[in-house]
Order: sequence, then C-alpha cells, then structure tokens
Amino acid sequence: MHALRLCLLGCLLIVPSIAGAEQKSLEFKLPDHRGHEVSLQDFGKSKTVVVAFLGTQCPLAKLYAVRLQELAGQYSPDDVAFIAVDSNTQDSLAEITAFIRQHQLSYPVLKDLGAKVADRFSAQRTPQVFLLDASRTVRYSGRVDDQYLVGVMRDKPQRADLKAAIDEVLAGKPVSVATTSAIGCLIGRSATPKADSPVTYSNQIARIFQNHCVECHRPGEIGPFPMLSYDDVAGWGPMIAEVVSEQRMPPWHADPHFGKFVNDTSLNADEKEQIATWVKNGCPEGNPSELPEPKTFVEGWQLSKEPDAVVVMADKPYVVPADGGKEGIRYQQFWAPTNLKEDSWMTGGEVRPGNRAVVHHVIVYVHPEGKRTKKHDFLTAYVPGLRMTPLPPGAAKKIPAGSWLRFEIHYTPNGQQQEDLTSVGFVFADPEQITHEVKTTVAGSRDFVIQPQLDNQTFSGRSPKSPIDVQLISMSPHMHLRGKSFEYIAEYPDGRKEVLLKVPHYDFNWQTRYTLVEAITLPAGTVIRCNAAFDNSPRNLANPDPSATVRWGDQSWEEMLLGYMDIMYPAGPGRLAGARAGLGLPPGLDAASILKHVDKNSDGKVSREEAKAAPLLDTHFERVDQNKDGFVTDTELKEALAKLAASI
Repeated sequence: MHALRLCLLGCLLIVPSIAGAEQKSLEFKLPDHRGHEVSLQDFGKSKTVVVAFLGTQCPLAKLYAVRLQELAGQYSPDDVAFIAVDSNTQDSLAEITAFIRQHQLSYPVLKDLGAKVADRFSAQRTPQVFLLDASRTVRYSGRVDDQYLVGVMRDKPQRADLKAAIDEVLAGKPVSVATTSAIGCLIGRSATPKADSPVTYSNQIARIFQNHCVECHRPGEIGPFPMLSYDDVAGWGPMIAEVVSEQRMPPWHADPHFGKFVNDTSLNADEKEQIATWVKNGCPEGNPSELPEPKTFVEGWQLSKEPDAVVVMADKPYVVPADGGKEGIRYQQFWAPTNLKEDSWMTGGEVRPGNRAVVHHVIVYVHPEGKRTKKHDFLTAYVPGLRMTPLPPGAAKKIPAGSWLRFEIHYTPNGQQQEDLTSVGFVFADPEQITHEVKTTVAGSRDFVIQPQLDNQTFSGRSPKSPIDVQLISMSPHMHLRGKSFEYIAEYPDGRKEVLLKVPHYDFNWQTRYTLVEAITLPAGTVIRCNAAFDNSPRNLANPDPSATVRWGDQSWEEMLLGYMDIMYPAGPGRLAGARAGLGLPPGLDAASILKHVDKNSDGKVSREEAKAAPLLDTHFERVDQNKDGFVTDTELKEALAKLAASI
C-alpha cells in the first residue's frame, strides 16, 4: 500500500545535498503548531541537531516522520535533538496539528512561512534531513535511509544513512557518507501568479483535473491529497508538473498503439502543455466564474449508486502487526456468508479496504457451495490503482443463493500496529434485464523458473481454445515485484494474430483493469497468449532478492504470470455453453463430445493426465471420479454435467 502511495504522487525524485558546501548561518526562530516560538539556539546543550523538512500530505514524509520519532527514542536529548520544519505553503497549522497527533510525534514541528528556512538550508523536498554538529555545521544531508524508493517499499533499509552519520559524529569520526540524494515531494513554495497567463486554474486546469485526477484525489480515496479546489492544488503545482512531464501521473501503462480503453486516464499533448504553462506562470487562479460544475460521486463508493448489499470480511477487525518479518505477512483468508436467499446478478462490485495504510490488495471469490468448499469464481478485487468501471449494459456476474465469499488479503505493515475490517459492496440488477453473463477467466502459466541476476527473462502462458464465440470486455495483467512487461495476443482460428494489450512498463503498484471501449468478439477456436518479461537483476530496485531463483507462488517475493480476462456470452438458454467457454470445456452438453475432446488414447475413459486438457474437469477430477479408480467414465461424466447444468 505504501509503495502505491509513493507512486500516487509519483512523489519521488532526487535532489543534491549541501553537506560539505560553504557554511552559512543556519540560525532560525519559527512558531510551532501552538504558536510558541522555537529557535535553533534553544537546543544549545545538544551535541548534534537533526533538522528534518516534512510535509503533512507527502506519503514519504508521513512514513519518515514516524521513523524519525523512533530514531529520537534511541538517543539522549543531550546527544541528539530533533526538529521538524514544514515549509509547504499549502500546509496549515491545523493540518500540522493533526499530523503531529496522528503520528504521535514528540519532537517540535515548526511552520516556515515563505519557506525562508528551507531556502537557507537549500532544502528542496520532503523528507530531507540535515545533521548539524556542536558548531551547527552541516555534517550530513539527504535521506533518512534507503528503505523507500520510487514506488518501492523494501522490508528494511539496506543503509540507515542518518543514523550512521549521527553515530560517527558523536564518536568524533568523519562522516563516511556526508551526502545522499533526498527522495520525496517538492516543497510547496509560494509563487507570484502571472496576471496575463493564457492558462488558469478556473478556465482550463480544473477541467483537466476533474477528468483525470479527482476520482482518486478526493477525501476518502487513495490520492494522498485532494484536488477539488484551487486551494487544494496551488501549492502542489511544481510537483504536479514534474510527475506529469515524467508520465508518472496520471497512472496509465498501456501502449497507445494497441486497444482503446474507457478508463484511459492518460493526458494528451495539449493537456500536458497547459499544465506546464500554468505552473510556469505561477499557478494563477483566474476567474472563478469560469469554473466547471463540480463532479458528483457516490459518497464512500465508486459504484454508480449506493450498494444494494454490503458484506464485511469478519465479525471483528484483523490486527496487522507493526512488522511482518523478513518475508512479510502471508496472505490472509476470511470467509463471510452472502445471506442471499435467491440468485443475484451483480452489475457492480467494489471492495472497500478498512485501512488503506496497510491493505495492499484484496481478491474476493464466490463459493456457491458454501464455506471452505473448492468450487469458486473470481468476483471482484481491490488492487493498487484499480478504478471501478461498470459492466456493459445488460451484463452481470451471477452470485448463487447461499453463496459464501472468501476475502484473500495481502497486508503490508507500516511500522505501527493497525487494524483492518474490509468490506465489499454490490449493485444488483433485475434478472429479467440481464442479456449476458460475465465470467472472469485467465490465461497464464505456472511453468517458469526465473534465474538469478538476469533481466528480460520471458515466458508465455495461454488459454484453452474457446469452444464458442465470446466477447472480451477487459484485461488485467498480474505479476509481482519482478514483473517488467506484459502483453495479450489473440491467436484466431484463421491464423491471424492480434495484439490486444501491451504494457511495456508493468508496475506492481498499478494493476489496472483495462476495459475496452468496444468488446472484441473472440470466435470459437481462439486462443489468448500472454507474454511476460521479468527483471531479476539488481537494477530492478523493487527486487526483493536478485540472488534468488524464483518460481510460482502467492507471495509478492515469489512470482505469477496471469492474464485475467472478463468475457461475456448470452444469458438464458445459452448460459451453460457460455460458462463452459471460460472453463476450457468443449461445446455441447453431452459426455460424448467431452470424451472426444480429452480422451487422447480413445479408450473410452479419461485419465488424470488427460483431464488436464479441460481445466474444469482437471480441478474437480476427484469429485467426478465417483468410484475412485483414477478414471472418469461416460456415466460419471454425465452425472457431473447434470449437476453443472443445475448450478448455472
């Protein structure tokens, strides 16, 4: 989750440090959040002083505010004093007060109006720290440590730069590494707006932000700060310009040459130029009468309306420990009944994390046969960067009466014990209005071995042949931290091949569901091939361990190669055949056609090995094989098909 927030602002770039530069007076006197003045001289008895530039909304500043508090507890105030300075024009005293309370900070946090102290220290970003010795000379400046990088959260820092510098100064030694690159959000300095700017917030920029940003950047959503008004964004202008120019925001990773998608958040060249001009001209507000009508959202949900049903993962919150250990917290499974008395048709489903600070992703499965049963379907999910898009009109997923839900949740500790109680909301439709059923199927492979230290290791996975015509409506590539690129290719029965989606720079933090503007018809006999590349080299900063040989596994330090797809097919009389399309079974409802498809040696029965050609039969082989002789006969298959027909 935190890695996602680092990307959300894209709030991470590098600034040079000033340690070792020509010394100038760094004395200052600033008010704290209560209005009491605090000066550097007040800490004259301390052998060293850490001055940390922080901000109340930058994701990295939030993380390192806590880290600095922990560090302060390791030293006597006579040895080290800690002072935080907030130079952001957009951060009010009330916000600083809330920041201190939320993170339980005991060191003073001072308000630097006009960023004068930041200018004196040549501070550019938050967080950025400066270590002063007894003569108040800068001995170290830069980052706190290297645990959090651009879109990356390591299990622990590889080098604790600030702590190492403190220990060396207190021991009377030279600082071995006197400067490091500060990574964080640009300090929001005041600018003088240009009166005759051709681009203003009210006229152009508000519209751009409404169309591309506010869906996430509003209260209660994942964006680290709101973007609903001029006051919300004016102080962030230079940071916004930076992440837009580097194409880190808005987050969109699809190659524009392949496919058109309804949820494409990318900016066109004119929009990028307008943002650059607005920031260059001092972020002028313009005439508020030119503002567009504000967008409206369902409070708390991205759904089209308030959910018809909400299911909570458990009776009480799950306690997330402060530290997950070397391998992190294993995926947690929670079961909850739907309490549905009749079959329901879901046109929209949204997972709401109870604690976004520690919930990295959630997948919700439906188990039609009840709690702790094997048969299940993918229902909906919350993953980094996922934005809800409705299913096509008349299309829905079926949730059978009496079903149970299984919440599979990946938690990422943030240094403080937390609690989470995640839920999922559903919007249902009148069954009479449903013309198409939607299933989530997958093309992928578990048969790969990623070698140590190497980049660009490529593997492929494929779907079974589609036995009937289906319509593809969305694609969701899924890999873990070593994932580098991903593409979907349709191999049609007439020999044609078509690239449906190409993601040249896969980002584990933004696992987008790419929803097509127009559904693509996949004729019977079509195969979807997914090609993926992995980077297990040290150059991949997200790599948990470049020396490891990596295979398939659920945990993020392992890997996956999965190309999820939502397909739809006619409901009603064609529903059974359509369901089978997503499950790898051949057309037709009779056992004879299935035997013909999978009985390779024509002995009139299906062995365990032969069943692998039909994923559904492979999954439920033991249940279909009623006499447990290791083979499925025509009679056993007929009985299983009858049960399948009754359940769909």
